[in-house]
Amino acid sequence: MMDPDYLPFHANPSKPEFKTPAGAVDAHCHVFGPAEQFPYHPKRKYTPCDASKEQLFALRDYLGFERNVIVQASCHGTDNAALIDALESAGELARGVAVVDPAITTEELEAMDKAGVRAVRFNFVKRLVDTTPKEVFLSVAAKIKPLGWHIVVYFEAPELEELIPFLNELDTTIVVDHMGRPDVAKGVDHPDFQRFVDLMTNNEKVWVKVTCPERLTLTPPDYSDVVPFGKKLVELFPDRVLWGTDWPHPNMKSHTPDDGKLVDVIPMIAPTAEQQQKLLVDNPMRLYW
Repeated sequence: MMDPDYLPFHANPSKPEFKTPAGAVDAHCHVFGPAEQFPYHPKRKYTPCDASKEQLFALRDYLGFERNVIVQASCHGTDNAALIDALESAGELARGVAVVDPAITTEELEAMDKAGVRAVRFNFVKRLVDTTPKEVFLSVAAKIKPLGWHIVVYFEAPELEELIPFLNELDTTIVVDHMGRPDVAKGVDHPDFQRFVDLMTNNEKVWVKVTCPERLTLTPPDYSDVVPFGKKLVELFPDRVLWGTDWPHPNMKSHTPDDGKLVDVIPMIAPTAEQQQKLLVDNPMRLYW
């Protein structure tokens, strides 16, 4: 049973007004369960509603995307069975980001690679996961290096200053989820967001997902307060930005996002056809395919 305060995903999203370029990639989404087939982790911090691969792929087509990057969510822990199943069903139309146990073997990693996994995710958000020593993450980073995988990191803005030395120590491409979760009330010129811009300026291995206005906004379902943050990153780092829906939007508390409306934010943060092509096609294809 899902948590009583859990908001299920939008049952009938609007059709986006924005038309995505051919080959567009939704580079951040999830599959949950179905629990009867793929049980949730016993130590999970939340229990979502089921969100199947079939529902994800139907949404992909409806919104005008051709491919997905499916990210393992914390409610499944290090059991990537639902993710691998979705990847094997999608074939060349999906790639994956796994969460792995530090004891994982080379053989297990190679099997994941064959299925389409191209990265591991390190989660530093304390309300979602228990704290993991940095040494554990570094050992995992060493194991995936021969496969050419990259690392996806999820943290919130207050944690960035402490994380910068660790991120710079990772000798691989790093993709930061959701713009590093800035506090949009502080504005785009605040030192907290400037710290993140500086990190990307100083370390060319850092990429960013200009995603999740629904999580960051103070005025839902109007996302205009988040637009300047995404627009700034697309302007400064056009070759290192990705975009995704974050479907099925786990742990939303303020509102149930309309995925069509989220797609319509894209031309606000990437106004030109060239920016849209890089954000939605060229960058994710280079990184994941």
